[in-house]
Amino acid sequence: MATITTESVVIAIAGDRQLEADLHVPERATGLVVFAHGSGSSRFSSRNRAVAESLHRRGLGTLLLDLLTRDEDAVDVHTREYRFDIDRLGTRVVVATDWIQGRADLQLLPIGYFGASTGAAAALIAAAERPSLVRAVVSRGGRPDLAGGALARVTAPALLIVGGHDEPVIGLNEEAKRQMRAARVELVIVPGATHLFEEPGTLEKVERLAGRWFERYLGRRAPGSG
Repeated sequence: MATITTESVVIAIAGDRQLEADLHVPERATGLVVFAHGSGSSRFSSRNRAVAESLHRRGLGTLLLDLLTRDEDAVDVHTREYRFDIDRLGTRVVVATDWIQGRADLQLLPIGYFGASTGAAAALIAAAERPSLVRAVVSRGGRPDLAGGALARVTAPALLIVGGHDEPVIGLNEEAKRQMRAARVELVIVPGATHLFEEPGTLEKVERLAGRWFERYLGRRAPGSG
């Protein structure tokens, strides 16, 4: 990867439906991180975009992905019927992963997932479905417990980041960690942070933690990537 790639892309799913995503790959990228957004959010999430920009500075590419189609999102705004359909969301992350493999300019980049809220469960489901492709997962304020039986099949190293004031979610992450027996899992609690990491300095802490994790596991190029 010798040039910077920045483009809006569409990813076909069943029928004539499609997902929208924003792709950014810096020069000589060492990996590509797929972002799975949480319930009620989208690829325009300011928090996830801030994390993505911090990864770009570390030489990592990003794919910020909408997990719902435009029609689904229009319905979900009123009914909320899709945002907690974890199996649907996990399948969408798998589809995006397979789309990456279909592009010659991306397919040699090691893949990681960054999931927020319910998107963390979707990312873990996809990691269980594509164990040979996914090298690392990071969850921010996530609900990994919603991945259910997929947790035991995850083999990619996983970093679970939770706010210190997000007490119910801390317990859910601890239980999910216990179920992920086939993977290396670390749980980091950020003091003073609530669920959205809106407190001063807390999102920057997430950026540093995620960046180091992905550098550690995506930092080497795949053989033949030039």
